[in-house]
Amino acid sequence: MKYLICSDIHGSAAAAGLLIGWFEKLRCDRLVILGDTLYHGPRNPLPPGHDPKGVVDLLNPYADRIVACRGNCDAEVDQMLLAFPTMGDTALIVDDGVRLVASHGHVYSPERLPPLLPGDVFLSGHTHVQMLEKNADGVVLCNPGSAALPKGGSPAGFAVYEARTLTLYDMNGTELRTLRV
Repeated sequence: MKYLICSDIHGSAAAAGLLIGWFEKLRCDRLVILGDTLYHGPRNPLPPGHDPKGVVDLLNPYADRIVACRGNCDAEVDQMLLAFPTMGDTALIVDDGVRLVASHGHVYSPERLPPLLPGDVFLSGHTHVQMLEKNADGVVLCNPGSAALPKGGSPAGFAVYEARTLTLYDMNGTELRTLRV
């Protein structure tokens, strides 16, 4: 299967529309959303194209193909609008024997990992900064960055996982880094 992995949309219909476009163009099977889907939060500016209802309208038709977890800016009221489960702190994906654990990054993070084994993949957002590396324990750490509000010089972007390979992209579709799991 092919997974498009994104995080920190923060209510930007512009970013959500681009993500759906890449999901279709890259012929992905699942869309993994690592939280902070609808609300921008009190510490962030309004993202370009801020329209939380528009994000709902873009994502809900894909509900049967979305795997999502809760971010620190997500609230129970968001779940009332979204047609896919989004309130769990983690989501587990097992693909061809590889375990991918998704979490926003505020409960579990690269500095505070859940129990993982060498060869597992930890997916997180929260920092709005892209990262793709293997830690000393052999766990692959992937942060796709923010689709709407990048920080720290990181581009707005997403990641794709397929056939034991992770690739970071910017929102223009430029491949930035690839790592074999």
